[in-house]
Amino acid sequence: MEKLFIFDTTLRDGEQVPGCQLNTIEKIEVAKNLELLGVDVIEAGFPISSPGDFNSVVEISKAVTWPTICALTRAVEKDIEVAAEALKYAKKKRIHTGIGTSEYHIKYKFNSTKEEIIERAIAAVKYAKRFVEDIEFYAEDAGRTDNEYLARVVQAVINAGATVVNIPDTTGYCLPTEYGAKIKYLIDNVDMKNAILSTHCHQDLGMATANSIMGVLNGARQVEVTVNGIGERAGNTSLEEVVMAIKSHKELNIETNINTQRIYPLSRMISSLMNMPVQPNKAIVGRNAFAHSSGIHQDGVLKNLSTYEIIDPKDVGIDDNAIVLTARSGRAALKNRLNLLKIDVNDIQLDEIYKRFLDLADKKKDITDEDILILAGKETDKMHHIKLEYLQVTSGIGIRNIANVGLDIAGEKFEASATGNGPVDAAIKAVKNIIKRQTTIQEFLIQAINKGSDDVGKVHMQLEYEGQTYYGFSANTDIVAASVEAYVNAINKFVK
Repeated sequence: MEKLFIFDTTLRDGEQVPGCQLNTIEKIEVAKNLELLGVDVIEAGFPISSPGDFNSVVEISKAVTWPTICALTRAVEKDIEVAAEALKYAKKKRIHTGIGTSEYHIKYKFNSTKEEIIERAIAAVKYAKRFVEDIEFYAEDAGRTDNEYLARVVQAVINAGATVVNIPDTTGYCLPTEYGAKIKYLIDNVDMKNAILSTHCHQDLGMATANSIMGVLNGARQVEVTVNGIGERAGNTSLEEVVMAIKSHKELNIETNINTQRIYPLSRMISSLMNMPVQPNKAIVGRNAFAHSSGIHQDGVLKNLSTYEIIDPKDVGIDDNAIVLTARSGRAALKNRLNLLKIDVNDIQLDEIYKRFLDLADKKKDITDEDILILAGKETDKMHHIKLEYLQVTSGIGIRNIANVGLDIAGEKFEASATGNGPVDAAIKAVKNIIKRQTTIQEFLIQAINKGSDDVGKVHMQLEYEGQTYYGFSANTDIVAASVEAYVNAINKFVK
């Protein structure tokens, strides 16, 4: 069996999604779970981009043991120096440097020439080699780069000391056959020495996983992925899709180091921490991935699972014998579900979650894993500087919309009232009357988790304050309450 290296960039490329930013403590938690999952490389951040990214790479390097910790740079000496400094505590370290190689990048981004780009690429690899042995080079927009020129770049950086060469389909442009042929061309026309090729595919045309698999079939031995396929624009290649595709096709004689039973719990964790709901029909980890509603399908599955299931749900960490939670369920049943979701709580936390669980169970018919994650996530609200104490709204057709709000700010109680064009507008104006900050709501998104009028609604809110953007998130069966909680969640990011 040949080894396929899994390079996870959830904490770098995945975290570039607006509203998905994590703090250092959350990043460490994710990194530790990626280590337990079995990924070979964790791309921990882009150190020169911000002090927060630099610190996250430092702390992740301290927190994990066996995966290689990777830091991204441009082909710039200062970037490389800062990355090397951030990686000083890593047991195994890698600098990921590179430059654009397509005509679009050479001409419009760098105003340069092909020969100058090769010279810069060689210089970056050689400079990075002064600090660490393991150097990965990325040829940005390789998907739209002429194969002959791309082979020249790859050969040059391997000769300079690169151990891995990343062939990104940065814009998600390639067709699977086209991307596979590009990898094969490089394998056939470059003296790889001891280096390997890596795939890094984007989902703009919905072919990231297909392109990655075709890259592997044609000789790439590292795939760059994110959990749930999160990432800029339409996202990156999904870790879970590539891993399970390889595992399902044993005839490929390729294996990964991934403990697949940890896939689903990690997917839920990433969704919760990054406030990014997983679409119900998402392959492997979506709510409906192992659901059967058609009578024909149900009949087949009851007779033999293999009639309609190519993957055993247990292989990805889904317990197909999960206990159904209702208002009549006790603490033991709730704790069991929390354990299945890899959420550890003490008795005091369990009591708090259970109270909210009973309130929710009285309001809606089905309690889902998403609901439980939200209930557990509310524990973190206790750490906030500003807390919503109460909300009372009067609204309707032909009457004034009035909101009364109570806030707890660092232990001090405040109250205010306001009228507005609707209940949400009135409630947020009341909050503004208390905090006295001039904010602008740039984006306001309401999303149902399942379906039905009794369902929990998720609210994502984007605020602008003094030229900076802040994101808020909440979920509640009362959408007005969820909206105010999301607003308060956002202002907690800048009011200290």
